[in-house]
Amino acid sequence: MHTPEPGQNLLMEIAQACDYCLKPWRHSVIDISCDSIYKTTPEAMDLTLRVESRSVEGQRYPEHDLEVEIFKSGNDLSITLSWAAFPDKPILWHGKHSIWMDSISGMRSHAPDGGSSLEALARRLRSSLLIE
Repeated sequence: MHTPEPGQNLLMEIAQACDYCLKPWRHSVIDISCDSIYKTTPEAMDLTLRVESRSVEGQRYPEHDLEVEIFKSGNDLSITLSWAAFPDKPILWHGKHSIWMDSISGMRSHAPDGGSSLEALARRLRSSLLIE
């Protein structure tokens, strides 16, 4: 029986949260952090992840891929979500509340179409990471 390496459970939990919030797609999560995935203690949370999207049949849909950053901001946890294939689309920053930002200027903007699914994902991730 294969025992997951430390950090693998976290990646699986994030993929499951993506599957739940971003239906009908299935997701896999890849750590693209400069630092090791093992720095995921509440005191040192700093991850950069790529979420890859597939259909239920397994066909890749890179236009639905996301980049996710999870990091400590003071004593709080922040999450940013952005579309990997569309760098000009707004970015979601989620701390205690969700804020959409223009990806070029960094100014506050309106949620794009489909933004509510990303907001749900950010809330789900943040609540599960704060509990652990």
